[in-house]
Amino acid sequence: MKLKSTNIAVAAALLSMVCVQGGASIAKQLFPAIGPIGTTTLRIGLSAILLYLINRPPIFSFNAKQWFYCAIYGLGIAAMNLIFYMAIQRIPLGLGVTIEFIGPLFLAFALSRRWLDVLWASLACIGILLIVPWNSNDIDVIGLLLAFTAGTFWAVYIIIGGKVSKIMDGRHAVSTGMLIATAFIIPFALWDGSIMSLTPELFLKGLGVAIFSSALPFSLDMIALGRLPAKTFSILTSLQPAFGALSGLLFLSENLSLLQWLSVGCVVLASMGTTVFGKKTAVKPQ
Repeated sequence: MKLKSTNIAVAAALLSMVCVQGGASIAKQLFPAIGPIGTTTLRIGLSAILLYLINRPPIFSFNAKQWFYCAIYGLGIAAMNLIFYMAIQRIPLGLGVTIEFIGPLFLAFALSRRWLDVLWASLACIGILLIVPWNSNDIDVIGLLLAFTAGTFWAVYIIIGGKVSKIMDGRHAVSTGMLIATAFIIPFALWDGSIMSLTPELFLKGLGVAIFSSALPFSLDMIALGRLPAKTFSILTSLQPAFGALSGLLFLSENLSLLQWLSVGCVVLASMGTTVFGKKTAVKPQ
């Protein structure tokens, strides 16, 4: 039974990553028209509406603790997405995702208790060091710093997502968190003003971003976070750079160097290692 639960969690996490990076490729195509703030607002706002209509969270029956965690969860979602979109406006998608992964990687180190956990996290760390173009004069330092900051909020998202999934229905938590994220991001959108340039075509693209980048993956993450330890989920998400690099290559014609592709291989291997050994641990008798 535990093995089946772990398999479901791993499948949910992988599908979530495919959706997120595919949606990010669509989102980046919206940047020239409405910018990262407008794109983030469209993504989060439409996701919030979709999730609320589908899940119908009983928001008036939540207790103070549930509201507290939903609020932090929602603010984490808004900050993570807004800052990440600002980052990939300046740097390639694959590079941005990899630098952002420093947040979950640090979390994996902090929560590690076995030498194997440290091994896989260290391998992912090597991958991250390899992907950064240290000798390039064209590197956008601001873009890298923004991606790193987004990674910090990604770690918060993992921690709070795990906690909130234990005290309430995950679907209700995601729906409520997205409503809070929308309320947080709207003032930025009004200040920026780019959302006023929205057209029917841009709206449809934004709807696709909302479904694939937020509504579907955040729901899948709740399934995974409710069944996997935070450290296992953190290292498992090291597949994000691979999906990001492939999405950037296929949909945005963003190429990475051979060394950077090697770094992607390191983080993929780290992800495979933690998944396989996580399954063995999960079925061990208590």
